[in-house]
Amino acid sequence: MRQFWSRLKEYRKECILGPAFKLLEAVFELIVPLIIAQLVDEGLRQESSPVVYRCVLLLVLMAVLGLAASVTAQYFAARAAIGFSTGLRHDLFAHIQSLSYTDLDHFGTSTLITRITGDINQVQTGINLGLRLLLRSPFVVFGALIMAFTIDSGSALIFAGVILVLFLIVFGIILGSMPLQKRVRENLDGVTGATRENLSGVRVIRAFVQEENQTERFIWLNQALTRIQLFTGRLTSALNPLTFLALNAGIIILIHTGALKVNSGTLTQGQVIALYNYMTQILVELIKLANLIVTLTKSAACARRVNDILVQKPSQKDGEADVPDGPVSLSFEDVSVRYSATGDPSLEHISFSAAPGETIGIIGGTGSGKTTLISLIPRFYDAAGGAVKLGGRDVREYRLASLRKAVGIVPQHAVLFRGTIRSNLLWRDPDATEEELREALRIAQGSDIIGKKELGLDEPVKQGGTNFSGGQRQRLTIARALTGRPAVLILDDSSSALDYATDAALRRALRELEWKPVTFIVSQRTASVRFADRILVLDDGVCIGQGTHEELLDTCPVYREIHEAQQETPADIRELEGGRKASEPPKGSEDR
Repeated sequence: MRQFWSRLKEYRKECILGPAFKLLEAVFELIVPLIIAQLVDEGLRQESSPVVYRCVLLLVLMAVLGLAASVTAQYFAARAAIGFSTGLRHDLFAHIQSLSYTDLDHFGTSTLITRITGDINQVQTGINLGLRLLLRSPFVVFGALIMAFTIDSGSALIFAGVILVLFLIVFGIILGSMPLQKRVRENLDGVTGATRENLSGVRVIRAFVQEENQTERFIWLNQALTRIQLFTGRLTSALNPLTFLALNAGIIILIHTGALKVNSGTLTQGQVIALYNYMTQILVELIKLANLIVTLTKSAACARRVNDILVQKPSQKDGEADVPDGPVSLSFEDVSVRYSATGDPSLEHISFSAAPGETIGIIGGTGSGKTTLISLIPRFYDAAGGAVKLGGRDVREYRLASLRKAVGIVPQHAVLFRGTIRSNLLWRDPDATEEELREALRIAQGSDIIGKKELGLDEPVKQGGTNFSGGQRQRLTIARALTGRPAVLILDDSSSALDYATDAALRRALRELEWKPVTFIVSQRTASVRFADRILVLDDGVCIGQGTHEELLDTCPVYREIHEAQQETPADIRELEGGRKASEPPKGSEDR
């Protein structure tokens, strides 16, 4: 946490000037009761107009000076708080980008969103109020107590007793509410996670008519959050009534004893009014202090949550080597993967190799480990055992930036970002020319997408690519992966929204790529992988078969079962796929 708050050093000037001007404002406030006492005792009682005018002018001057000091303090406090939170949000976002998939899985998406938005906003509020009131309120309280002693030490003892009672009330409630604030934030994470899950999966929810069940689940989570918030709110809401009760009891005692002393001539009426004003100032400032402490408690809980992310060191270490230019080979050597230290293996003893220009098909049932396998190549996850080698070197020896620049990935879910088609295609290679972008679209069978658009490559893309169909989004993401000519191309079930003819034409274009990348095709359909140079069949994290389509039909019952359960590819599409007559055998089948 010390390193967390050390970021405020950049705003050292604002952190000094903000409280300083607030203390100056407090000094002006503490002078006001003395001026009022003089106004009553020397001006009104003695009917002295010069004294009255002088006191009124002094009160106006104190008000103007106090307002100027308050506005100046607010400016510096806001500047420090907003600047700190802006820098913190940037640092947190950059740090999240450096974390591995394993680290992100540990925290979860919903809590990361809450911490980078709501939690940092709460920290900003805490810093702003802290700079303005953390010193001012105690200064006014103890300053009023000291000023009361200068007027009448006997009456000031009432102040001391009231302040002691108030501190016991304030800190008792605050200490009780601190652990509750943490539970509130945790429950808020649950509500945020459920909301995000339902919004991203709204089509699935409606398709399976689960609206009622999801509504009941959200209501349950929301009610849990409501209960803990109500309990915390009831505890903290007792703060104001109890402090008002203690302060008003003190005021009653003060007025009673003050009246007796005025009657005996020990105090003047103006001094009693000044004591009353000081007691009122104590009341106001302690209420502010109590609310400030509640805010600071929330801010401290949020700061710890943000700091938990910042202190999380990336579990992956960056290498030092760069991936060589040109075609490279790829091999898996007895690779095993675990998503957690105590979990069961997600992949076990996977071994194969691929030469430049080869196409590797990966097929298997849901949860068999297909996406996990290809995630090891760009080091989204690291192997728990064995090694993944690119160009003869372990991928862990390469710099992450260099490694991922050499790998073109089309994720399982086609994701486009707000902007234009051009800006999305330039993600892999910002220096790509328009000819290279059009070439990538041609290979991805997406030339017709820009051909039908008035603005061509500059056609706007809405958030998530919602102004494009599923097939268009998939072809655009394939084109994005092809931009920059990657040495390894990974298509993770990226043709699920394409018709058979387009899928076949795409695979034929990929086989003819002149830069000879190692291509991985992950699919649920045997038609998508049947012409691959080698097909891996995964089942529950184990490779139960390797070979060509024909070899696996003879030797792998699981592959044969998948193939027979699916509709055969029409002959004319097979001809387009292989660039040959349907009756012709696959190229190189004689060698096999």
